Amino acid sequence: MATHKKSILTKFYIVASFMTLFLFAIIFRVVNIQYFQGEKYKKLSTELTIKQDTVYANKGNVYAADGNLLATSMSKFTIRVDAVAIDASVFEKNVANLAKELGVMFGESQNYFETKLRAARKQKNRYLLIARNVGYNDYLKMKQFPIFNLGVYRGGFIAEHKTVRAHPIGKIAERTIGYDDFRGEAGIEGAFADFMQGENGLRWKQKIAKNQWKPISDVNEKEPIDGHDVITTIDVNIQDITHHALLRQLEYFEADHGCAVVMETATGEVKAISNLGRTSKGKYYEKRNYAVWESHEPGSTFKLASLMAALDDKKIDTSTVVDTEKGRIFIHGKKVEDSRREGYGKISAARVFEVSSNVGIVKLIKEHYDDAPEKFISKLKTYGFTTPIGFSIKGEGKPYVPKPEDKSWSKISLEWMSWGYGVSVTPMQTLMFYNAVANNGVMVKPRFVKELRREDKAEKIFNTTIVHPKIASEETLKKVKKVMENVVIKGTADNIYSPNFSMAGKTGTAKKFIPRVKNSNGEWEGGYYSTKHYVASFAGFFPVEEPKYSCIVIIHDPKKEKGYYGATVAAPVFKEIAQKVYTTTPINNQTVTNDVYFTAIDKAYNSFNQRLNKEHTKVPNVKGMDGMDAISLLENIGLKVSVQGFGKVQNQSIKKGVLLQKGATITLKLS
Repeated sequence: MATHKKSILTKFYIVASFMTLFLFAIIFRVVNIQYFQGEKYKKLSTELTIKQDTVYANKGNVYAADGNLLATSMSKFTIRVDAVAIDASVFEKNVANLAKELGVMFGESQNYFETKLRAARKQKNRYLLIARNVGYNDYLKMKQFPIFNLGVYRGGFIAEHKTVRAHPIGKIAERTIGYDDFRGEAGIEGAFADFMQGENGLRWKQKIAKNQWKPISDVNEKEPIDGHDVITTIDVNIQDITHHALLRQLEYFEADHGCAVVMETATGEVKAISNLGRTSKGKYYEKRNYAVWESHEPGSTFKLASLMAALDDKKIDTSTVVDTEKGRIFIHGKKVEDSRREGYGKISAARVFEVSSNVGIVKLIKEHYDDAPEKFISKLKTYGFTTPIGFSIKGEGKPYVPKPEDKSWSKISLEWMSWGYGVSVTPMQTLMFYNAVANNGVMVKPRFVKELRREDKAEKIFNTTIVHPKIASEETLKKVKKVMENVVIKGTADNIYSPNFSMAGKTGTAKKFIPRVKNSNGEWEGGYYSTKHYVASFAGFFPVEEPKYSCIVIIHDPKKEKGYYGATVAAPVFKEIAQKVYTTTPINNQTVTNDVYFTAIDKAYNSFNQRLNKEHTKVPNVKGMDGMDAISLLENIGLKVSVQGFGKVQNQSIKKGVLLQKGATITLKLS
């Protein structure tokens, strides 16, 4: 029995000893944490429950030359409610009115929001979502709603701010305006991303239930500083004209893609650039910046370089006669033929260009440069075709012009170059060359940006850059301008001739090369010029007497059944752009006759002019008119015009027949 008691006591002492040691360990741990490592764990606790969150700054704006916004950052807010923070008496007294205001703003019933708020309070939800992507004006209104007007602590109002990038003119010129986000850096925004980036702010947030973070205060610790602005060369009026003219033609011809660019002759400022690609559903959008990126065989628009080179080297004159035979010749077994099957017989070099005779231009270049092709290549270098232009915008295509020393050079390389094959250039390079002809031989670099601006002060101004002071002699330039004018008057583009104003240019129709590739069976396919796929183009300038603008239009893969020649597909776009720029943009020394040629516009103008003559003191009705035409009319009678949207006029803020008050502002809503 004594032995048993002793055993129990021994066990008791052992357990008591362990418990005492455990107690001392706990006391030691508490003291250690409290006094020796207290600051460490306090800091760790704070880091786990409180964090400093970034408040992103608004990027700078992108503006058109006339001050219209092309890209801007818009404030958007996510609105939440801490239902626990609201005093019970305040909640019961005002919840119905708050629910009513929310219902009106978001198109829901009062009962929907009241039920939602009461459920959140019952569930002790401290982060109830009310709405996402709330605009700044609505955010300000919501801050004044019942309960919310008490702020974050007493009213539980939580507003989380973010910025989104918006293009006020929609998808027009989207690729050129560009972006700087998860997709990469593209266009103007990508090129000037560092300049446009602002300085981010800071805001404290506290961790709450369900691993969510809520702002501690409705005031930022550090306010963000917005970025700086870029002023582009884009003219919104000309851009709108160019975009819709190209879009209509692409849709009609069911083309794969196309581009159109308008450039101011003297300065090189790009006033409009449109790049549209087709989706699988037959819609068009700014898929790529084809004008800058796509290097391709230009076809007959390249004949201007061939003719100019021969004229400037005094190898030929515009009166030089060449025999185009029956419109077909063979050079080293390769066929060159004209679109006119019977050919043109013996014609002058000027006429070769006007009718776009492939045989004629090839024979002229072969005869005078076959023994010295490097002289011809040297001219192409002068014309800006051998090196990239050098844009700040990323993704410029690389040109390709073969040289006699290259491995790819063949017996027919020179002749093929003369009519726009075997070379590869971008639309912007072709436009820069044509613009130089219009600009009396002065080649200027195309540019998209006028200045960089910080807080309404110009940080950097981009002036005109002269690439080459004189690409040809005055005599040569005078001759090529004349034959380019004749292309429109009596050549391949006579379908766009107008007695109302003068245009000059050159059509282009190029067969597309189908690359040689292996098919799914491992067999080689391609390696030839297609008779089904074409590139239609037109490049030129207007007016001829004192060129103000140069323009290029290129359309890839139009539906052959509807048409594929440059004159049929591309030239009408050039004509529409020139026509509407004439009617909406002042151009010095333009000659306009009284003959009616453009039926739709002339009819509209005559109709409104008659009304204005009879009722010169009243506001006219412009509903149904193209927006740009309506703007021109209203501004001409002394009104200031504000425009919303694009297309035709759907509504006007000052009704027709109201007595005219010059200087008043009229708002047009377009479709």
